[in-house]
Amino acid sequence: MAVNVFSTSATTENLSRHEMIAWINDSLSMSLTKIEQLCSGAAYCQFMDMLFEHVIPMKRVKFAAKLEHEYISNYKLLQTSFKKVGVDKIIPIEKLVKGRFQDNFEFCQWFKKFFDANYGGSEYDPVQARGSAGSSPLEPKEPTGARPPPRRTVKTIAPKAGRVKSSPKTSAAPVSSQLKTEIADLNNELTTAKLTIEGLEKERDFYFNKLRSIEVICQEEDVAPLEPVHRILEILYATEDGFAIPEGEGEDADDEQPLVESDRDLGSCEEAALSDQF
Repeated sequence: MAVNVFSTSATTENLSRHEMIAWINDSLSMSLTKIEQLCSGAAYCQFMDMLFEHVIPMKRVKFAAKLEHEYISNYKLLQTSFKKVGVDKIIPIEKLVKGRFQDNFEFCQWFKKFFDANYGGSEYDPVQARGSAGSSPLEPKEPTGARPPPRRTVKTIAPKAGRVKSSPKTSAAPVSSQLKTEIADLNNELTTAKLTIEGLEKERDFYFNKLRSIEVICQEEDVAPLEPVHRILEILYATEDGFAIPEGEGEDADDEQPLVESDRDLGSCEEAALSDQF
């Protein structure tokens, strides 16, 4: 049975990302370059095969996984192996398969402590163990005749005493060109809508002032008795069906209350007034 471990940043000094990458590459003969590549779960499956023989069916591990559903398949194998050896840890599969640095780094830190607590020091050939399971995409092939770069060998890595690790900062994902184009189009549409509204408000005020001037002229004493004036006032004070004049107001009200109670009345009133003048 496995030894369960529990670790937090407050109780354990964790390795840096570079130290963690070096440990994994040396232990499994891989060529990882960043923590995010652990999201496939294949490396953890092989570590479990190293710790507990035959607990992981290595032929079912997808070392060349590139899609999220393939990652999930590897993590299911890993979770099953945990249950077989009595590990209480619940794997946050949905977070890990997204490939975000922080989630994968935290799980990797826990797994390193779990590995140290359960590893017995037995010999293990990771390349042979992978065998027919397929080569890992984390092991890029070198061009013919090219000299392979020297691999960093790390036997045992222990955190430095008194070293405080700050939480890694994740960089914001770059905005795609398509998203930038959509944002620019929306901004243009918004600007056009604002200009249209401003133009309509100016046009509304322009015609309202004209109607108000006509009303003032028609209310003058020297033109009020004329028959055409009465017809113009009837048109100005006309209302649509369903519209009621507020109490206390009438046709003879001599205050500054606007005559046209809604913007919809402006166009019809103006047209009627002009037709009567001609």
